[in-house]
Amino acid sequence: MSRVVVVGGGPAGMAAARSAADAGVDVLLIDSGARLGGQYHRQDTRTGADRFTLAPGVEYLAESVVWALEPVPGGHRVHLRTGPADGPGRTGRSVDTPALVLATGAYDRVLPFPGWDLPGVFTAGAAQALAKGQGVRVGERVLLAGTGPFLLPVARSQLDVGARLLGVLEAGEPLTGWLAQPSGLLAGSGKFAELADHIGMLTRHRIPYRRRTTVIEAHGTDRVEAVTTARLHRDWTVVPGSARRIEVDAVCVGFGFTPQLELAVTARCELTEGFVRVDAAQATSVAGVFAAGELTGIGGAELSAAEGTIAGASAAKLLGARPKPPVRALRSARGGRRFAAALGAAYPVGEGWRTWLREDTLVCRCEEVAYGELCAAARAREARGSRALKLVTRAGLGLCQGRVCGRAVADLAGLPDPAAFARRPIATPVRLGELAEDQPQQDA
Repeated sequence: MSRVVVVGGGPAGMAAARSAADAGVDVLLIDSGARLGGQYHRQDTRTGADRFTLAPGVEYLAESVVWALEPVPGGHRVHLRTGPADGPGRTGRSVDTPALVLATGAYDRVLPFPGWDLPGVFTAGAAQALAKGQGVRVGERVLLAGTGPFLLPVARSQLDVGARLLGVLEAGEPLTGWLAQPSGLLAGSGKFAELADHIGMLTRHRIPYRRRTTVIEAHGTDRVEAVTTARLHRDWTVVPGSARRIEVDAVCVGFGFTPQLELAVTARCELTEGFVRVDAAQATSVAGVFAAGELTGIGGAELSAAEGTIAGASAAKLLGARPKPPVRALRSARGGRRFAAALGAAYPVGEGWRTWLREDTLVCRCEEVAYGELCAAARAREARGSRALKLVTRAGLGLCQGRVCGRAVADLAGLPDPAAFARRPIATPVRLGELAEDQPQQDA
């Protein structure tokens, strides 16, 4: 019997691998991290990094990236490289599989503002990864800003490593949003205890939590030394006269998450509102391809694990196995999706963030493309697609390939395609020599 191939070792990917293996099929689990867990279970030095166990029948490839997918008769060919990205000894192989589960997760959504390119300005996810994985604080005096409940565990992680947290700035008004979504609020009632714990933490440490407030500019020469914060209207335009300067060593910003769509787009999966569309079995629009976790909507680790369990069982069934119906996971996923929809409604990103920018504000840090330059080039050359925009402005052509700036650049340029910067045949950086190699090929 062929193997199920699972890409991603976070909550969704681990659950998919376990579910498929429990159904009696072999599984190949591919993850870019050195250890299992993904961003949610980031290798926590205090609780132990090796607490996750794999079911029998699962082959786990750590530090491995899938750099390309291609359709083949009966399934897909998965091209991957194993080893540190900057190491000379990386090895490659290709695997054919009729059942592919994509659980590639998401990364921080970043909004540009004047000074966001200064050293000392971190994404919220990067700050948490340093704290939980390495026990390193990003600065002595740290300010958190953005929107979404993820700011609260990041605040905890900074306190745990000894940072002085100056405040948590929430750009939105979440209470109003939650009250407008009673069914979603009820679906997420199990998270009330966790929320109360975070609020208690802020209260005990006397850390201000300010709504409709954010960082609109960072100041410094060689690194960030201070920030300007301001109150926001509901559309996120700045309230006149509300600007305030605060001295900091570091600022962490996060405005939600962007799904990592490269492989799903390469596989030609249909998207809905920027996420992979799936049915109740987590099947995508492409035969033999399933998706789970943040690819299908931002809803947290519990929803991701439930979707992964369903996807793994569905993939195993495709290979002829007879898995037990994942009734509990299906029920959990239904409630989780209601909560996820309410989460999105409670923490929207307001259109007014564009007014924070100046003509010389960098919007693409890799290629040093300024906001004014982007708008002028897009207008003058009538760049109406992502490829044309990249060619006339250079935005998205740098080392990160638009992973940091792409969504903001697409918004600023008025591109309607939410996956505009995820359309690339090579999903992760590879060397020219690696492309030229003859890769061992096997059926999964």
